[in-house]
This record gives sequence, C-alpha cells and structure tokens, in this order.
Amino acid sequence: MLKVVTHTSRQSVIYLGTLFCSICAFAQEPQKVEGKPGYNQPNQYIVKQPTKLADNMEPVMFIKEQNDAARKKLADLEKKKGKKPNIVIFLLDDVGYMDMGFNGGGSAVGNATPDIDRYAQSGMILTSAYSQPSCSPTRATIMTGQNQIHHGIQSPPMYGQPGGLEGLTTIAQLLSAQGYTTQAIGKWHIGENEGSQPQNVGFDDFRGFLSVSDMYTEWRDPIFNPEVALSPERYEYINKLPFSKSDVHAVKGGKIENLYTIDTDNIKDLDQKWMQYGVDFLKKQKGSKKPFFLYYGTRGCHFDNYPNDYYLGRSAARTTYSDCIIEVNDIFNNLMKAIEESGEAENTVVFFGSDNGPEAEVAPHGRTPFRGAKGSTWEGGVRGPAFVYWKGMIQPRVSDGLFDFADLFNTALSLAGKPGADLAKLVPAKTYIDGIDQASFWVADNSVSNRKSVFYCWDDQISAVRVDEFKFMPIVQILNSVVQAGHIGGFSGTMQQTNGSNMFNLYTNPQEDETIGIRHIPLGVPLQAEYLRYKEVLKKYPSKTQISTK
Repeated sequence: MLKVVTHTSRQSVIYLGTLFCSICAFAQEPQKVEGKPGYNQPNQYIVKQPTKLADNMEPVMFIKEQNDAARKKLADLEKKKGKKPNIVIFLLDDVGYMDMGFNGGGSAVGNATPDIDRYAQSGMILTSAYSQPSCSPTRATIMTGQNQIHHGIQSPPMYGQPGGLEGLTTIAQLLSAQGYTTQAIGKWHIGENEGSQPQNVGFDDFRGFLSVSDMYTEWRDPIFNPEVALSPERYEYINKLPFSKSDVHAVKGGKIENLYTIDTDNIKDLDQKWMQYGVDFLKKQKGSKKPFFLYYGTRGCHFDNYPNDYYLGRSAARTTYSDCIIEVNDIFNNLMKAIEESGEAENTVVFFGSDNGPEAEVAPHGRTPFRGAKGSTWEGGVRGPAFVYWKGMIQPRVSDGLFDFADLFNTALSLAGKPGADLAKLVPAKTYIDGIDQASFWVADNSVSNRKSVFYCWDDQISAVRVDEFKFMPIVQILNSVVQAGHIGGFSGTMQQTNGSNMFNLYTNPQEDETIGIRHIPLGVPLQAEYLRYKEVLKKYPSKTQISTK
C-alpha cells in the first residue's frame, strides 16, 4: 500500500490506497505519493487501462465513486422534480476558441460576451472539448454519437449534394422513446433529403433552415459573387439547383413547409426570429410533466454575416463578425432567461459549444490561439469554446479533461436513464458508438473526465490521437502548401502522411510547431498503442462514406 497525499487550497487530506486506485482518480487536485518524486495529475490516463462496456462502444475510464456520487445527485433531483432532466445543446457556427470572454477573448477582441461568460463561469468550462473539423460532420456526430469515419458525413453537403442522417440512430429518436419532447431550431445541415430532415429523425418540431448560411445569400450578393449575381444565366442556374432556399417549419412525420425565401435582406433577421421561436417553446414547457430536449443551432457566425439592424456596428470591433458575436450573446441570454422564467432552470443542463474552429478563408472571421482553423485537424480546427451549465448541479470550475462532441449522445441518454452499456442495446449491433458517458464528469463534484483519448478524423482516416497532453499525428495538413497569399484556412492546403514521429505536447507547445516524438519515446509508445487500438476497431467496424472531400 502507498500513502497518497491530496493537496487542496484549504487543507491536506491523506488517503490510503494503491497508487492508481479509483478513489485517487476522483479528485481535481494533484496527488503526492509519499516517497515518490512529483505528483499524479487529474485527467491523465496514458498509463492506465480503460474499461470495456460493450463490444460496439469506446472503453471508458470508469470511476465507481464518482459515478455513484453523480447517480445519487441525479436520483435526488428526479425525486424532487418528478421527471428526468431537460437537455439543451446550444451550438454556434464557426466560432473560435478565443472569441468568448471566458476563454480570453470577448472585450479583448472587440466583442464583449458578458452573459455567455457569466453562465460559463457558473458552470464547468471545458478547455479541451473537441468537434469534427467542419460543421456537418460535427452535427452528425452530436446526433449519432459517432465520429465522421463511422457516420460517413465527412464534409458538408453543398448546393443539393447528397449525404444525411437517414438510416442512422439519432439522439432525438432515442430521447423521444424515453418520453422527451424534442425540438430542433436553427441551422440543420445534416441532409436535405426527406429521410434526413429533422422531423423524420426524431424531432417533434423543427423551425430553421436545412442548409448553411452562405448558400442562401452568396450567389445573390453582387459584392461577394458578382460573377453569379450579375449574370442572369448563372444566377438562374444556381436558383434551380435542388436545395432549400427558405426558412422552414415541420412537425414530426410531416412535410417541410416553406415560410418565405431567404435573401440578403431578410437573412439579418433570422437569428432573432429563431430566438423568439425558442423562447416561446421554453415558455410552453412550464409545468410540463415531460422533460424536453432542445437542439438549438444559430445562424451566426458563419459567413456571410449580415447583422440585424440593432447590432450593426454595436461591437467595439465594428466588423460584421463581431457584431454577430454580440447578437449571439444576447440570444443565449434570452434563452437562458426563458428557462429561468419557466421554473425549469434547476432541472435543465445546457451545453454550449461551436461546431468547429474558426473558418479562416473569408474575413472577418473568428480567432483561435491554436494552429490551424476549420477544415483541419490542428487544434485550431477542432478545439473551440465550450462549457456545460446546470444550476445547482454542476460545480463551477475549469477542467481540461478530454471531452468529445460524440459524448453528448451518450451523456444525454445517460441522463435520460440509459447510462453506460445500456446504450449499446438501443442501437444496431453493427453501429459503433464513439461517444463516452460523461454524466459523472458533469455532475459529481471534483470530477474527472471518463475519456482516455480523442481521435481526430480526416475524411475516413484517423489524422491524430490525443491522450493526456500528448498528440500523435500520422496525417498532417500543410495549410500554405498551395497558396501563399490571402486568408489561408483549413480548406486551403494539402494533407500529408508523416514518417511516424510527429508528436506534440499541447501544454508546452499548444502551437504544434515543435515535434517531441524522438525525445519523448517513453510516452510515445503508449500513445501510438492507443492509435493502433482504434485501427483495430476500424477493422471490425469499418469506415462509411456518404459525402467526402476525396
């Protein structure tokens, strides 16, 4: 037996147990092992083995004491409220890690976000939350709990291109089966074909648009695309392509209703209309015996941004992008106020994030302190601003525990009463679930992540893997390999296979410009072993491609 001393800011508590006992992992503070140099840090698992829950699920770092504590809190709340918790996913578009004040941006970059910051600081800020490299892959990952290799939507479908959720098991379907009211609002962009539309993949109601902001306006705008907007022949060609051009509404099992055509004038009011729809939905939940699931995707801040008249020039930066950030701050605040006023705040968990890092080809755009941008697997492309808030249930803190957007699938179903391995029974046996149940990470005090590793996807391949602070990259993107001028982002370069020694320490070198693969071989071995483990997963549960950049 080894004596382990856990240092806290208030007191020193001594625990007796084995070096890697589960109770020792259940702490946010470094742990000193008596007689040994250094400390064991929380959320670090590179030399630990995870638990396999089911053949078609990613293994987890299961911590019994943490799980038991979380389950007790959840059971007590359900007894008090008489129903399962409400779940809200609030998803921004193309917003960077450093655009929000709680991550060092906000006023410092000319767009104050006081309300978002207030909720972030009252919840758990996730400094290592990972999306897929671009929007549609991430949105499908949230819906299915699968990364883009497995769900097959590896790039955004544009201007009528195929690719969607039809035939996949979604979070909305499963929550609906658990008795939830399911509502989707805002940007969809996970397939326009009828079988992939929100009302046909589990949502009771949908209000928003089916595609992505620029598809509604760029070909109409003579400033951005004069070669189309000022050519009647080309304009009519785009206008006749088979993609939705309207703000739409639909109810479960019904047909899409086109409300009006979106153009360069009325697009500025979309986020305000959707916000009011969201506020009205939340007000209707007051006194409801059923829990609700709200999936809310803003139009902002994807280019091209056309600020609402009230927000035009309202940011200190006075760019269309920063004006949009000011607007989404107010949108989020109004939705949170509606939750409070409905009396559901104590029974509602809210996840806040961006679907990818900042788009960097079209200015003005978001900011990230990391290398790369949307469309790449450098940190800047997949690591964005994120937090989870739950009044009275989540201990306010900052955590660097790994979190993948696929985890939203597992965690939501866990909160709805299907934790851990129970979820495997709700999907086909051939479906591999890349998500991890993070309910105990969110709910237990002094908790740590249940995720050992994050895999970075490029089309149908693994580009990189992260465990603890270390990242191994067998496939890298060279952003300026083709063009040397203008705005260069994650869609601009080329992909290259490396020689197997590209390894980065994201704590000492978050810019990822200095490989440490040869100097730090002792930890490179278990890091590469995790990569090889998932390669074996892909042999049994192979990649699927619906739409790709290849």
